Amino acid sequence: MGLPESIPAVTVSGRYLAPDGTPLAGQVVWRAPNMLVFPDSDVFLGGPVTAPLDATGRFEVVLPATDAPGMNPTGWAYTVSEQLTGVPVNRTYSVLLPRATALVDLADVVPADPTTPNYVPVAGSQILTGATAPTAATGLNGDWYVQYDTRTLQGVTHTTVTQWTKAGGAWTRAGGDVRGSQIYLSTTSTPSSDAKAGDLLIRTDTGDMWQRGASGWGSAVGNIKGPTGATGAAGATGAAGAKGSTGATGPQGPKGDPGNGSVNTVNTKAGPDITLTAADVGALAAASRGAASGVAALDATGKVPAAQLPDIGGGTVKTVNTKSPDGAGAVTLAAADVGAVANTVPVTIKADAVAGTDPFKVQNDTGTDLFAVRKTGSAIFPLGNVYVSKNARVGGSSATGMGAATTGVLAIDNGTGPSALQASGVALWSAGGQLQVQESTGRTFAVGGERNTWTPQALGFQAWSVDPATVANPTTPKAVTVGRIYFSGMNITESTTVNAVAIHARGWAGSAAVPAARFYVGIYNEAGTRVATSGLVSSVPMAGQLSGSAPGAVNNHIGAVPIGLTAPIALAPGRYWAAFLMSAGSATDMYYFHVQNEAPANPGNFYLGSTFQRHWCIPSGQTSLPATVTQSTGEVGLDPAIMALAMI
Repeated sequence: MGLPESIPAVTVSGRYLAPDGTPLAGQVVWRAPNMLVFPDSDVFLGGPVTAPLDATGRFEVVLPATDAPGMNPTGWAYTVSEQLTGVPVNRTYSVLLPRATALVDLADVVPADPTTPNYVPVAGSQILTGATAPTAATGLNGDWYVQYDTRTLQGVTHTTVTQWTKAGGAWTRAGGDVRGSQIYLSTTSTPSSDAKAGDLLIRTDTGDMWQRGASGWGSAVGNIKGPTGATGAAGATGAAGAKGSTGATGPQGPKGDPGNGSVNTVNTKAGPDITLTAADVGALAAASRGAASGVAALDATGKVPAAQLPDIGGGTVKTVNTKSPDGAGAVTLAAADVGAVANTVPVTIKADAVAGTDPFKVQNDTGTDLFAVRKTGSAIFPLGNVYVSKNARVGGSSATGMGAATTGVLAIDNGTGPSALQASGVALWSAGGQLQVQESTGRTFAVGGERNTWTPQALGFQAWSVDPATVANPTTPKAVTVGRIYFSGMNITESTTVNAVAIHARGWAGSAAVPAARFYVGIYNEAGTRVATSGLVSSVPMAGQLSGSAPGAVNNHIGAVPIGLTAPIALAPGRYWAAFLMSAGSATDMYYFHVQNEAPANPGNFYLGSTFQRHWCIPSGQTSLPATVTQSTGEVGLDPAIMALAMI
């Protein structure tokens, strides 16, 4: 039988092993005061509780909480006696078990050093905050969570506060949401999604008032407009406006009185009897028709008679561009006879003293060169781009085919490479059928690298500081130092997007087992500027739990521990550092795989040219990741952590 449901209980577990991993035998005895009284439950509890170790060295026992309400006496603690077979000196110490922590692992709260105090309180509940509802992985049983949900509607920003409490591994709301009603002003309808029941909407165009109900705005509940007021007194007359533009012409008026007068002049000729000549009206005299210096007359067909046309001669062409006519009087000219290019192909243009170095050019309307062919055979495009709709070949000959390629292929024949460096770029060529790249510094490498080898991508990462298979670790594990920032170099050779930093753990049981541990991860560029961070992380799953992992990894919590960044980041090619910090916790919370080092500077810091220390650290005292770091002031005599970048 268990304890009555009205008595709050705490489940305590633990496991005892010998140094070689053999399970220990024995028991753990828990003693409370001689008799505990629970009036509300009508029960007495007394005597010690013995928890025997099973075949794996493990025990589990359910005990009343030391701060149970209504219990008599109060303010007491359990006395714990370890009775272990084969252990020369067994320990006795005191432990508090508050009801806020329903699950306790004895190894998390009991000191191994007998010189430390024998009074061991168990951590109580915490108050967490966030902008979204908590997940099952957030916090521990007994914790509180305050959710702040901030929204903006119609220019009004409001925040809803929701309180949650965790019990039995699940979060439940504690009471209702806390938020005051809002007043919105608008000339259109207002969405219901971000409004809450009780909010008020005033339509400034109609004066209608609406109040948000449980399901929506519903109908108007009132109107703030009053009745129409009395007409005000007439205002003073305004100043006269500017003269308007001329209006359209009106309709024609009626015909006027014909009168009884006479014409006085015609074309300046005075009356009474006027005689006009052809010149008076700007005409030619009839006698000029067909006469010399006159005008030609047309015949009955509308044509000028031949007698009135000048003599235009009747001879034949003698030469055209020095070409004489043939027997039929025809002259035949070729394109070259008139200084033109024949409209047949091929067209050949030769450079001479007049044509200069560019015998063929295409220019725009301002006389600027768009395309030119040099005497040497080079083609120049000073302004525009080169677009090839099919394929292109560098080297070889036009007789060399492109195989089955149809579009988009650039073929490069093998060559010997450039004889001079490209001061402001790179040179590409093929050697032995493999693409070669020469940088402006003279560094030359083959594109593609080694084939059929282990890469970070082959094991689920985007980049890593070192291949873990190439290092060896001693029997004694290396623990993460609290407050130390570990930096591991990453060489990014192509644009790479990541959203997590992973550390290779040799022992990490997860935040559920080590709730006090807190972490940060981040990425810094070569200049020492932080370009990505996780922020403070309190919930990190245990290592080695991926499906299919062997018992050696699962039971000892060994493997990759990824911690997500606040947002994905696209890394341009360059050198970066992954950063890892355990900002809170104890000295034995986490163990990590490392590159073993016994020297003042670890072997990974091997470089020429610009300094880049692949492995270093800020040794102590850090509570978060700084915005910038300086590698020259760091510590390099450490055992570097093995890290990777990932997209999870």
